[in-house]
Amino acid sequence: MAEFVEGWFLGHTLGEGAYGEVKLVINKTTGEAVAMKMIDLQKHPDAKQNIKKEATVHRMLSNPNIIRYYGQRSEATMEYIFLEYASGGELFDRIEPDIGMPLWEAQKYFKQLISAIEYLHGHGVAHRDLKPENLLLDDQDNLKVSDFGMATVYRLQGRERLLEKRCGTLPYVAPEVLQGLYHAEPADIWSCGIILVALLSGELPWDEANPQCVEYIAWREARYMSLTPWKKLDTIPLGLIRNILTHAPTSRYKIADIKHHRWYMQNLRKDDSEDCVDGGRVKSLRYDDEDITRLGLSQPEFPDTENQSLHINADERPGFSFSQPAALEDLFLSTQPVQNTQTSQNTFQRLVRRMTRFFVKTDYEETVRRLVKSLKEQNYICRSNDIGIITVYTVDRRKSPLVFKAIILEMDGQILVDFRLSKGCGLEFKRCFIRIKERLDSVIFKGSVTWPVGVKTKTMP
Repeated sequence: MAEFVEGWFLGHTLGEGAYGEVKLVINKTTGEAVAMKMIDLQKHPDAKQNIKKEATVHRMLSNPNIIRYYGQRSEATMEYIFLEYASGGELFDRIEPDIGMPLWEAQKYFKQLISAIEYLHGHGVAHRDLKPENLLLDDQDNLKVSDFGMATVYRLQGRERLLEKRCGTLPYVAPEVLQGLYHAEPADIWSCGIILVALLSGELPWDEANPQCVEYIAWREARYMSLTPWKKLDTIPLGLIRNILTHAPTSRYKIADIKHHRWYMQNLRKDDSEDCVDGGRVKSLRYDDEDITRLGLSQPEFPDTENQSLHINADERPGFSFSQPAALEDLFLSTQPVQNTQTSQNTFQRLVRRMTRFFVKTDYEETVRRLVKSLKEQNYICRSNDIGIITVYTVDRRKSPLVFKAIILEMDGQILVDFRLSKGCGLEFKRCFIRIKERLDSVIFKGSVTWPVGVKTKTMP
């Protein structure tokens, strides 16, 4: 691994973004890890002000359901933002395409999402790009809202301003955002409603909430009961969704209304018969002043957000996410394992459930050959390089671009095939992954995997 600053090494890439990428930064001695967003200002000189604003907004926030901000570091050609590493992965990875997830689990994550948004709005902050790909999970499966690249302060010192720029990912965007001036809070709440539909049904209800969308018009005119995804949903949660996804923002449920709805107030519990996933995960951690000084982090002053809101057009923004796929193996790509002088080595026997990755029985060359053959048989366009990365291009069911990568890694004599979304809908990516995995079933390793290295972590109080 390359050393970033003294005692801290760059680990594997966690995700891609519109302006750069996210990497792990690992403490050589303790094994502590943090996510580092890297922005190349030479390639993206227009990003500097946006990054400053993102860091400033994120610095205001401290909530158990929001990814923690540690600080910012500036160099002549690079900007860095340091964030809590969410080892549980992305929420969309827990959503089974066309199925969703159990009611109790959907309710748990939805409640945590609403708690986070209530906190944001209480501090005058709008997220403006809520979707499952931007909702991460910690080692205890608690939801963490992430990616504040589109966030803005809409209320300051009691003064609230209307927003005007189209921001977000179209299937999750409220109709008023597409039309012009809009209030921040109802727009975020709308996105929460779309997320709840995805959690309960495993699909999105429409491409875009506009008058040209047949599915959306059917919803507005209450001609939806025989249509999917609505016919999959139980009556009580459907009633809640109906009040959240109300076209007029003034009639839409507020957070207080949501919290008093009977489905939200039910205490749904996990069925004892359901399988539960065990095994080790990298825990969240806390940094003290010495850590912040060593990493060279700075914490900017609060700017005049009345005149510095982040404006990104939904049609122009690249479809990338700065999310952090869960990957214990991301820590272990060096032939020299991270040394842990304070704890004995641990054995990790399982990865996080439903990960878009798997181990195979075949060697490196055979794995590449079989994977490329399978992709071509499924009519994917794919390009491979000489370092084990296959980039796959296709369109989803809505004819929207979908790009993902298959990264083939050799670790301790075992071959891991790791799929990562680069552009497009997370649910559509998951559908593609499932089909690819089914075709390679005969060579997929079904047993447990052990790791001969340990990672020390601290638990956030």
